[in-house]
Amino acid sequence: MASGGKSKGPAGGEQGIKVVAENRRARFDYTVDEKVEAGLELTGSEVKSLRQGEANLSDSYALPKGSELFLLNAHIGSYKSASVFDHFPTRGRKLLMHRAEIDRWTTKVRERGYSIIPLVLYFKQGRAKVELGLCRGKTHEDRRHDIKERETKREMDRAVRRR
Repeated sequence: MASGGKSKGPAGGEQGIKVVAENRRARFDYTVDEKVEAGLELTGSEVKSLRQGEANLSDSYALPKGSELFLLNAHIGSYKSASVFDHFPTRGRKLLMHRAEIDRWTTKVRERGYSIIPLVLYFKQGRAKVELGLCRGKTHEDRRHDIKERETKREMDRAVRRR
């Protein structure tokens, strides 16, 4: 992308963004209604481990605790050279967001049955960020509908290529 362009998101290929981990299963299991970028409060060994690409977002989620939001169950592997100052791989990590966004998302989670799911973990201009999605679980019928749409799109593309 040319310099000075608008961001297409973490997976958009913008300069200065390095994707560390992606939760691909989340888009299959959930319908994403809103997205927001949040910072992470990390220790030094966690940052170094992320730079090596040691992260896994499967089965992770965010929960409000008081007036804060925490990322739970996200696995950031241990950093080999940290020895004594190493971290626990699945500890809860505080998410850094604006108060108004936290309050708005917290009310939706508590009242309307939404879940906050991390979609992508990446570095943006040297800082660890996570793209969170305000998600609603898909039913079996929703998944079948998505598969059917994907198949019809694939067949249409094949038909266009044959011509």
